[in-house]
Amino acid sequence: MITTAPDLFSYRKHWAKRFGTAPVLPMSRDEMELLGWDSCDIIIVTGDAYVDHPSFGMAVIGRMLEAQGFRVGIIAQPDWHSTDDFMKLGRPNLFFGVAAGNMDSMVNRYTADRKIRSNDAYTPGGTAGQRPDRAVTVYAQRVREAYKKIPVIIGGIEASLRRIAHYDYWSDTVHRSVLLDAKADMLVYGNAERQITEIAHRLAAGEAVDAITDVRGTAFTRRGLPDSWLEIDSTHVDEPGRIDARTDPYAMRTPTGCADKPATAPATNVVRFQRHIPKHDRALTVIRLPSFEAVRNDPVLYAHASRAMHLETNPGNARALIQRHGNRDVWINPPPLPLSTRELDGVFELPYTRQPHPAYGDANIPAYEMIRFSVNIMRGCFGGCTFCSITEHEGRIIQSRSEDSIVREIETIRDTVPGFTGVISDVGGPTANMYRLACKSQEIESACRRLSCVYPEICSNLNTDHTSLIKLYRRARALPGVRKILIASGLRYDLAIQSPEYVKELVTHHVGGYLKIAPEHTEEGPLSSMMKPGMGAYDRFKELFDKYSQEAGKEQYLIPYFIAAHPGTTDEDMLQLALWLKRNGFRADQVQTFLPSPMATATAMYHSGKNPLRKVTRGAEDVRIPKGLKVRRLHKAFLRYHDAENWPLLRDALKKMGREDLIGNGKRHLIPSWQPAGTGQSPERKRSGKTKPFLTQHTGLPRTPATVKKNAVKKSHAPKGRLRAGKARDR
Repeated sequence: MITTAPDLFSYRKHWAKRFGTAPVLPMSRDEMELLGWDSCDIIIVTGDAYVDHPSFGMAVIGRMLEAQGFRVGIIAQPDWHSTDDFMKLGRPNLFFGVAAGNMDSMVNRYTADRKIRSNDAYTPGGTAGQRPDRAVTVYAQRVREAYKKIPVIIGGIEASLRRIAHYDYWSDTVHRSVLLDAKADMLVYGNAERQITEIAHRLAAGEAVDAITDVRGTAFTRRGLPDSWLEIDSTHVDEPGRIDARTDPYAMRTPTGCADKPATAPATNVVRFQRHIPKHDRALTVIRLPSFEAVRNDPVLYAHASRAMHLETNPGNARALIQRHGNRDVWINPPPLPLSTRELDGVFELPYTRQPHPAYGDANIPAYEMIRFSVNIMRGCFGGCTFCSITEHEGRIIQSRSEDSIVREIETIRDTVPGFTGVISDVGGPTANMYRLACKSQEIESACRRLSCVYPEICSNLNTDHTSLIKLYRRARALPGVRKILIASGLRYDLAIQSPEYVKELVTHHVGGYLKIAPEHTEEGPLSSMMKPGMGAYDRFKELFDKYSQEAGKEQYLIPYFIAAHPGTTDEDMLQLALWLKRNGFRADQVQTFLPSPMATATAMYHSGKNPLRKVTRGAEDVRIPKGLKVRRLHKAFLRYHDAENWPLLRDALKKMGREDLIGNGKRHLIPSWQPAGTGQSPERKRSGKTKPFLTQHTGLPRTPATVKKNAVKKSHAPKGRLRAGKARDR
């Protein structure tokens, strides 16, 4: 297998480097003229407002390509009803890059109940409706209409998570690879700096886009198998057992004329692969997944394909994947190799202005305000939570920046970002405390096929030493002009308890009164489907949190987040979670309901009713799936047991469950037997606008300490003197 790649900054610069660095990447012809450009080499189309900040994908890719010497223009949130906006910068010399933005456009626009959201945090003023549904497909098609033969390369999280046939929650069907629907030439998945840099230089050298088929982290269409390649069907990798009485769609055998006599066949029909596979170069081996047509019509095959795909996600041992769509194959190369610390430092230290494009004036862009004073210190996540798409996009190998680079960014914020008050709002990443954590052996890491390094328990080969992170925190908080370093990223508490010194540093200096963590549930059934640790780790972390908060003389609170209606969850599980919340005094103001995002393992569970964490067979144990508005509403209601609007629904459910003992007016009861006037009306009346919405919807965006403090916890209505939820105290 290929284990090395050219350094990102080692390529010979394109000739246009002579134009120098743009103050901000241009969004208009006038800006291009001011820079002395007659054309762009590359144009990036994005569904987000253009913010020149390393937390925004268009800025990272744009500045990365600029550093390679290319002239890069941005078309942000174009009007997709015509081609006019797509033509305003002219025809690029090399290609169009198309992305939906920092979020999948369907997740961005719709709630978990398929209701339209009222705002869009990535748009000036938070205005909703500024991008189309399935934005990658729509944008790419408009580019094709505008310029017939220009290469179109799609990427970003929407394309990344839709690179193979995938279940689409909003239409309740399996869709083709977005590569085909978008009519694009190529798809880049994951963090794309390495792929897009190589592709740009090869196109600039005159290579045709359809000839670029060997770049890791890309997908494209092709017909036929290249010479010297070996094709293996996915059942050889992970045998799904008997499918049904029909012909095995995996067998790939030459047909026979009858049961006991083989049919004669021309020599050209020799099978290309068989069940017994000889030793072969993994770099020249491709795994054939069941076709789009097969997984569209058979949820069990869909679950099998999902499992096979997830088993080929380690850059150290992953093989290429291939999936037939009609008469064409979608070919997916292995994931890109992780960036080195030096490369990641270079990416984050490109000349970002760290502000929205001046064209937006004083307009507020909510997502920018949330990350304005934050610093990203790493990428990737080895947690493997089945409902999360981070690992499918960024990978399981942690890529960390150097301490010096992080400190330089904090100093840049302090010295150049308007409005800085001395508080860094976050020093984190996908997970706050995975910085510099890795397998103890590169050899073991490159061969590993585990989906999680921390489930069902922390792997003995995982280094859990938090010393580097502690050192970083201490150095950062000692910087002149920096009053406070907060940690707002999600914390992996099962890792944190391996280092009490880290917990002490965190709790003493980096908690702004509230710290969010995500147990997600309290019961074994849903936790095992999520690949999350049990509540024992939470209890141990809370003990440390309370202890060190008290030692520091601070009144601080843990804010745990939970998911309703996740695959594997029963009504009884949600009842037990509600009772846990009541015992601990929690009153959630926002509710997160499971949303089946494309390509996630939990989405395969949701669609198929099978568990792809194990070998998938028709006879395998079914996973309980809370589907339908009624059951999803009930599970949300259990999380908001204190809301009088939910009491009628909960009373009916508790009676059906034989738990009428929990209805009453005492402390031991979950809900009262009485109903306040004007509450508990039907959802239909609520939708009419006569009452408030049934439930506050989870926005899908990261929550800052300020919004957590304002919204996440409310004071208990228990007798006077009862502590608020999660208060640090002696036990």
